[in-house]
Amino acid sequence: MRGTPRARPTRAQLEAAYGRGIRDVIAPGLDVLFCGINPGLYTACIGHHFGRPGNRFWTALHRGGFTPRVLTPYEERDLLAMGLGVTNLVNKATRVAEELSPGELRAGAKRLERKVLRQRPRALAILGLGAYRVAFARPQAPVGRQPERIGATVVWVLPNPSGRAASYQMDALERLFAALRAAVTRSVAERAR
Repeated sequence: MRGTPRARPTRAQLEAAYGRGIRDVIAPGLDVLFCGINPGLYTACIGHHFGRPGNRFWTALHRGGFTPRVLTPYEERDLLAMGLGVTNLVNKATRVAEELSPGELRAGAKRLERKVLRQRPRALAILGLGAYRVAFARPQAPVGRQPERIGATVVWVLPNPSGRAASYQMDALERLFAALRAAVTRSVAERAR
């Protein structure tokens, strides 16, 4: 396994990560670009997306059919070969996402729209319903496929996979990730005809 984890960060190291950003895992023409709300302190400290132990992103990604096994955050660059990428709505580490202001979320949505128009993924999956509703001014948006597109990119909203946002259990996350995977697979097959 590449990218062996280091020792767990200390409290001082975590606090020093406040406000730090993290590098996107992105390339043109991906099948799905996953978009977190923002990095947590643990993620910013180790420099890898969805890095906190207990975050269910990597398990949901596998159980939803996107990866052949559960990857670790240290293997995030392997996603590119699978047609997947990861970015954030706001690239600023906080203790909890609720520290972000509505203005920061809306500004993040504008940056994300530009990024999506430039990189042209087939689908954008935003991981966090509440953040999506504020950032894109869609207060009634449901989980799942959205009616709007960004250019030709289909927009999906999935629950936040953080262990702190446990209103969706793993079985529900698996079903929702699998629905996105099935839709993307159908889209790829239709374009190939």
